[in-house]
Amino acid sequence: MAEITEKIYELLEPLLEGTDIFIVNIKIKPINNIKVYLDADSGFSIEKCSSVNRKLYPLIEGSGLVPAEDFSLEVSSPGVDEPLTQMRQYKKNIGRKVTVTDNEGVEKTGILKELTEEHITLEIKPAKQKQALIITQIPFSNIKKTVVQIIF
Repeated sequence: MAEITEKIYELLEPLLEGTDIFIVNIKIKPINNIKVYLDADSGFSIEKCSSVNRKLYPLIEGSGLVPAEDFSLEVSSPGVDEPLTQMRQYKKNIGRKVTVTDNEGVEKTGILKELTEEHITLEIKPAKQKQALIITQIPFSNIKKTVVQIIF
């Protein structure tokens, strides 16, 4: 499976050149179900998703990686409950509310304020309103997962 995943990366990367779309993950199930997760700095719309799918499908079909007409291809953005995995995802979510789980399992929820190669900075509202905002830096080496919180 790893070899097929690498080949799909190779087919996909040229399609994304000159765009702000980037690969988040590729998963392949034993029944030749190929799931490609993409994101974009400006948001990953249905139109972008459809365009990539239409271009990638015939490339996979003609590559011989999987039996022709015996595979399915799904191109989508990661779900809202999927953790951030790449620096570009963190950068695009600056200013949004996130929950960070550290390596010890402790969760901190706050606004993602800054990002460096080494850490993120969160602004956390204190439990009591009269206390000052808490600014905390969390090294990437201590982050187990970060999930964007959807506010309705």
